[in-house]
Formats: sequence, C-alpha cells, structure tokens
Amino acid sequence: MLNFDLTDEQEMLRKTIRDFAEKEIKPVRQKLDESETFSIELTQKMGQLGLFGMQVDPKYGGQGLDSLSYCLAVEEIARVDGCQAATVAAENALGIMPIYRWGTEEQKEKYLPKLCSGEQLWGFGLTEPEAGSDAGNSKTRAVLKDGHWVINGAKIFITNAANELTGGVTVQAVTGGDGDQKKEISCIIVEAGTPGFTAREMHHKLTWRSSNTAELYFEDVKVPESNLLGSRGKGFPMMLSTLDSGRLGIAAMGVGGAQGAFEAALEYAKVRQTFGKPICKHQAIAFKLADMAVEIEAARNLLYKACWLKDQEKPFEKHASMAKLFASEVMNRVVNHAVQIYGGYGLMEEYPVAKFFRDQKLLEIGEGSSEVQRIVISRHLGC
Repeated sequence: MLNFDLTDEQEMLRKTIRDFAEKEIKPVRQKLDESETFSIELTQKMGQLGLFGMQVDPKYGGQGLDSLSYCLAVEEIARVDGCQAATVAAENALGIMPIYRWGTEEQKEKYLPKLCSGEQLWGFGLTEPEAGSDAGNSKTRAVLKDGHWVINGAKIFITNAANELTGGVTVQAVTGGDGDQKKEISCIIVEAGTPGFTAREMHHKLTWRSSNTAELYFEDVKVPESNLLGSRGKGFPMMLSTLDSGRLGIAAMGVGGAQGAFEAALEYAKVRQTFGKPICKHQAIAFKLADMAVEIEAARNLLYKACWLKDQEKPFEKHASMAKLFASEVMNRVVNHAVQIYGGYGLMEEYPVAKFFRDQKLLEIGEGSSEVQRIVISRHLGC
C-alpha cells in the first residue's frame, strides 16, 4: 500500500526549517545577493539548527536522518533563497559525505564533528577549466614522494571552498597513468592554509551570488600520504557516487525554488488587477498557475520516490538523475511563468521572482548538466 504521508518528525522538521527560512533568511536575502556577500552568521545559525551532517551518524556529530528528511530541509530553504540552500546542499553532499563514506576512522573523527556543527565548511575539488562534464579529463596531478603527496593543478567553481569557515577541500587528482596508460584518479584531503594551496572567491556571478564559489590553485602542495581518501585509484567512482547522491539535493533545490516562485506569482496574481479584476481571474494567467502547480507536484513526487529508493537501499541512481533533470527544468518553466505574470515588475530586482529567475539556471548546469543527466538516464535504459 502506498503512503505519501510524511512522518510526524518530518513534518516538524519541515515546519522548523520553513520558520527559520522565513524569519532569518528572507529578511536579508536581497541585501546579501546585491552585495555578493557570503554570510558567516547565517551559515553558523544553520549549523546550530543541525542542517550540516544531516545524514551522518550522531557519534560524529551528525543528525542521523534519512535522505527524504535532508531533501525536505533543502527544499524549504530553497523556497526562500537558493544561495543558502546551495551552502547546505553542497556541504552535506559534496563536503561531508565523501569523508563520511570513505574516510578512515581517524579522518572521520578529525574532520566530521566540526563540519557537522557548522564550525567548518569543506569543498569538493572536482571541476577544472577543461574538466567539467568530462570529469575524467582532470589535469591536476598528485605525485607520491617520500611519504607525501605533491599536488599541482587548479580547480574552478568549487562551493564553500574560500571563506573563513573553510577547513579544507577534497581534491580529485591524477595519481598515475601516463601516455597510453589509463589514468589513475584518486581523492586527497588538503587542509586550508597548507603551503602552496590558494583559494580565491569568485564574484560577478549571474546566479547564487551570496553562495561561496572558489577557484583553487595547487603549487607543489605537500600533504601526508595518509591524506588519501579511500583507496588509491578509486577516486573516479567515488566522485560519480558522490554526484549520484548530490543530485537529490539539486532536485530539492529545484522543487523548493519552483515552489517559492510559484507562491510569489500566485500572491501577486491575486492582488494585481487589470480590466477590473485580479489577473488570476483571467484564463491566460490562471492556466499558467495551474501548469506551474501540476509540474511542481510531479517533480516533488519524483524526488521523494528517489529518496525513498535510496533510503530503502534500492538502486536509486537513475531516479536521482531523473529527479535532478526534471526538477531543474520544471523550475526553469515556473520562473519564466512567474516573471511573465509579474510583467515589467518581474524584471526588477526588488521583486523576488527576478532572483528566482537567476538562481534557477545553475541547477541545469551544476552536478551534471541536463545534457549529462540525459546521458546517464539513457545508459540506465540500456542505450
């Protein structure tokens, strides 16, 4: 028997996060966006609320929650501000989970408590100037010499990796294979402040302006051999597995952002009048709102099913890609309708739909573009 009800605990979590987003994030989202400011204060408050390490065992400082509960939290934050949702989603999926899943006990005990509390943030150094969708084309190299990894290379578009809370990054690097040999790719932990490691915050972004995005540079960065995360040569499958789970968070951002834009458009359509009546009474607008509501509901159900599959330890990768693809493109359509409903006012940054419009675009690009999702899905179909 199908049951679409959330548990009492999940309902309470949703309400708690919604109240927090409305009271703490909403009043400052516009100012932070305009000034391109990553808020340390808000991030610490989110940490105090338990929004980091949500799926980590409590013995390491986490909340021990399921995937659906995590996605509910991301959805509720994204309903108000995609930037803060990006901080939470990237930290949980990309920053924390690789260490939690593949770290040694010593690595877990060293890093996870501070990451789960929000005292520190962590980056996932994957994307490079010439290795985005083609993640296996990494040029960053790490050579093992005298018991240390010596790393050289660069990364770009790395979330949470260049602010005063950043404790370090997990770096995907080529650790072997030359010429005709297949590349050996591994993941290595690099702490902030390590000599030769530079993290520069990126500005002038179209989207997620108050999220922290970084360029990373490694010039003869030397770290102990024990900083290897997981097994040598297993970095690429670790990365792929991390992205599979991370796509649930991106899908949740799509559902939440679409919901926020829809609610803003519906509220505006009820008070804005033309030809003597609220514009929501005009069929052209009413039909837009109806289509928005239907697509959001469909995206939410696809996401929740993917979460259920993961929590039941069933294969979920195909559904995660489906949810990420569909939810991000649903938000695209919803925010376009929302701006259209606002008319000229929708083009002004003082109204919320303009920010939703900008913040949506990254969802079709980050953690595997829409094109990559279609490749992933088609492979699961046996193509």
